[in-house]
Amino acid sequence: MSSDQYFDDDPTVPSNPLTVDVTLPDTAFTMETDRGVFSHGHLDTATSLLLRAELPLAAAGTLLDLGCGAGPIALTMARRSPAATVWAIDVNARARDLCARNAERNGLDNIVVAHPDEVPADLRFATIWSNPPIRVGKQALHDLLLTWLGRLSPDGHGALVVQKHLGADSLQRWLIDHGFATERVASKSGFRLFTLTLQHHEDQR
Repeated sequence: MSSDQYFDDDPTVPSNPLTVDVTLPDTAFTMETDRGVFSHGHLDTATSLLLRAELPLAAAGTLLDLGCGAGPIALTMARRSPAATVWAIDVNARARDLCARNAERNGLDNIVVAHPDEVPADLRFATIWSNPPIRVGKQALHDLLLTWLGRLSPDGHGALVVQKHLGADSLQRWLIDHGFATERVASKSGFRLFTLTLQHHEDQR
């Protein structure tokens, strides 16, 4: 049923909260998950791959978790860069509620949870991390990535984790064709981890 999809605006599937302990090499936290939100009852393999990698992460400024779900990426960014402000955005209202509660549960006051439409249009991001919603379909995904990755600051860095069998390699080529210098930095359990920067920002100044 479409109402069960994690990228729906307002899931109608009955709530069933489950608490998850997340332990990373440099930090650990507890978060609540729920049905109707991506990765119910566990930290998914792809997000774990991203969070365990040694990726560029701005120590200050404005960071973005694109498609935050329950918030494991936002929580990790906020822990690792306490002087930064982390915007955690999702169209899913239940996900936003979860992410906000999880930030409060972990005493993190540098996370702003918002619907994508609530993000100021002039905001630029020093770091963007995402386990993007591949299953929204290719065109919707491309529109999403162009919109948000295009808001990287000139010297900013992005990271995306994508399942190989859902088109990771073709997505890498597409990103390169659209002006993002994209490099595969890890591959595990059928997932690709990409880092990217704005390829032509020197020419655009």
